[in-house]
Amino acid sequence: MSTTPTNATSAMQALFQFAGLQPSLFAANSRYVGIATSTYVAADGTSIAYVQRRFLPQPNQLVQLQQYSVLQGDRLDVLAAKFLGDPTFFWRICDANGAMRPQDLIFLPQQPASSQDPASTQQQPAYAVG
Repeated sequence: MSTTPTNATSAMQALFQFAGLQPSLFAANSRYVGIATSTYVAADGTSIAYVQRRFLPQPNQLVQLQQYSVLQGDRLDVLAAKFLGDPTFFWRICDANGAMRPQDLIFLPQQPASSQDPASTQQQPAYAVG
């Protein structure tokens, strides 16, 4: 009796269900772990699995654990590693700041190039650890 990937997957899912466990398609540190999946059946009968919508938590409903003033050159993954212990937890910083994607975080202007030309500021990304 050979075990094909489909049979092995079905057997694994049955084992999880028997044990009362919910298998996850995502790593334990993913923002999508625990989000339910659904299946869409296309007109041609093809089944397409997808992750249901994930809603951002409201920042005002979260407990602030840390406040950090961003410095020039800071990177979101490095801040996540420093404060949360895992660089892939960058999404938690995004959530704490109401941002779906890292690029949705606010941009803070740099100092003007000269004091005589205050309109010459450039935009640089800045991240806040909430």
